[in-house]
Amino acid sequence: MNTTNNKILSSLNSENPDSDNIPQLRFPEFEGEWGKKKLGEVTNIYDGTHQTPNYVQQGIPFYSVEQLTANDFNKTKFVSKEVFEKENKRVKLEKGDILMTRIGDIGTSRYIDWDVNASFYVSIVLIKQSLKFNSKFIHHFIGTKFFQNELWNRTIHVAFPKKINLGEIGNCIIQLPYVAEQTKIASFLTAVDEKIQALKKKKSLLENYKKGVMQKLFSQELRFKDDGEEFADWEVKKLGEVAKITTGSSNRQDSSLIGEFTFFDRSQDIRTSDRYLFDGEAIIVPGEGQEFIPKYFIGKFDLHQRTYAIMDFINANGLFLFYSISFNTNHLNSQAVGSTVKSLRLPMFETMPINLPCLTEQTKIANFLSAIDEKINHTATQIEKTRAWKKGLLQKMFV
Repeated sequence: MNTTNNKILSSLNSENPDSDNIPQLRFPEFEGEWGKKKLGEVTNIYDGTHQTPNYVQQGIPFYSVEQLTANDFNKTKFVSKEVFEKENKRVKLEKGDILMTRIGDIGTSRYIDWDVNASFYVSIVLIKQSLKFNSKFIHHFIGTKFFQNELWNRTIHVAFPKKINLGEIGNCIIQLPYVAEQTKIASFLTAVDEKIQALKKKKSLLENYKKGVMQKLFSQELRFKDDGEEFADWEVKKLGEVAKITTGSSNRQDSSLIGEFTFFDRSQDIRTSDRYLFDGEAIIVPGEGQEFIPKYFIGKFDLHQRTYAIMDFINANGLFLFYSISFNTNHLNSQAVGSTVKSLRLPMFETMPINLPCLTEQTKIANFLSAIDEKINHTATQIEKTRAWKKGLLQKMFV
């Protein structure tokens, strides 16, 4: 966020108000209570087309819930110009409008800040811009706990997928200050969103850079040197020759959320356990599932009976092996057996080919990739902290 917005932040007044219609956190130049209105009283609300269109290879973008929830309007389906023009006569989407999901994942909104020619499905509503409010303010207000509760209380939960009718969206209460205050709040929160998007872009660039570097390192297109001298040629080894591979003996029900030790199974979420089976440096690979994504761990841990631990490395850097196995997940997928639930067998791990440089070059490669991962993880932490900060702002800057 730039210096101007930091100054804006420092000018916020955090005194606790006496009225429920005055926000806890406010710019000092504004005062007085916020007003209450039904959303339908200050704007027009439209739903998208009720007909599933015939998609074409190229044409006019057609938005659905997927684009809004992923915030990715590049990956979209298309309809013909004729279909678009027919629908456009009923409802026209314009820059400055708001789109919000109303079926399934209800209450995700996107402010349209680009010149747009597009149609959208019935699962989305269009909240038209109005002189009575700042559209970006309403977009941010939709994300508040207050408005999400308004939507929740008016949602038809017995339907599948759950939905909220157009009229009920219009009956949702919004709380508004004067437009000048709306604009200042919207500008500040938009700057926070821009910070989050910049961090997400940075993380994506780092991830792509790491992917490209790994391709060059493990294909040996890119090599490190030993004080200016070339390292020796790489050797092909079997994984079982450079590490011990074993499974655990625990079950999912042995895990908990409050145990002292880390518990690994095939799921991506990391649980805990009251006991540990292993203590050391390990590469953890699920033995069942659709994806076999390895994890690197040092310490005491519990292990599911169908999850593998690669340990006790012989003339091999454990972190290098982790990156090598991560780079070769296609090999793991190709070796998996089974139709519905794929699984890996111990002999597959033991015979897995590993291209191995000398230990010094392994360490250089591992340290280099680990430094990139540290930057990625640091950026991910910044994203989560900024999101949490914004969530707190939404609770305090709105009533």
